[in-house]
Amino acid sequence: MNEKLWNVPNILTISRIPLTVLLCIFIDKHFWLPALITFVVAAITDWVDGWWARKFNQLSTFGRLFDPLTDKILIGSTFIFLIAVPESAMEAWMVAVVIGRELLITGVRGYVESLGKKFGADWFGKLKTILQCAWLVAVLTFLTIHNQAWAEPIVRLVEMIHYGLLYAMLAATVLSGLQYCVKAKRMMMAAGHDALAN
Repeated sequence: MNEKLWNVPNILTISRIPLTVLLCIFIDKHFWLPALITFVVAAITDWVDGWWARKFNQLSTFGRLFDPLTDKILIGSTFIFLIAVPESAMEAWMVAVVIGRELLITGVRGYVESLGKKFGADWFGKLKTILQCAWLVAVLTFLTIHNQAWAEPIVRLVEMIHYGLLYAMLAATVLSGLQYCVKAKRMMMAAGHDALAN
């Protein structure tokens, strides 16, 4: 791995921290269009940093650790600030489920990898992240247009999409968390057998 800290992927990863702060300020002030644009920019940096790192061989331990961490900060902070917005339908228990799952899996991943096993994200975890981002785009779009007269013909449709994505995201969050726990248990048992064999 190339361990240079100040490369393009790592700068993009770090940029999600100030973008998260800006996004939360916009949500708190109910500046919905700027909030939507800021989140889309942050989501694009997440895609670009991974692509760039693979394309130009700029993978690093820093990026591997901090890329998912900044994603969790972005998503978790945004969810927390949306609790205060009734139209978002985000409730405190939902945020507890999402953040609790992320903390649990981060801890499990760290322990499994300390045993010398690789424990990266699989397709279900990636689906969860995609659904979380899709819901945020949908709900911020809804909040941007729901009081606009010109958008009246599509407001109901966008609202239905955001509700559907909200519960799909929650289901994927819980189910992917359970899947990771089962996977971790199997890997820990395999590590135990390997230790006994040696």
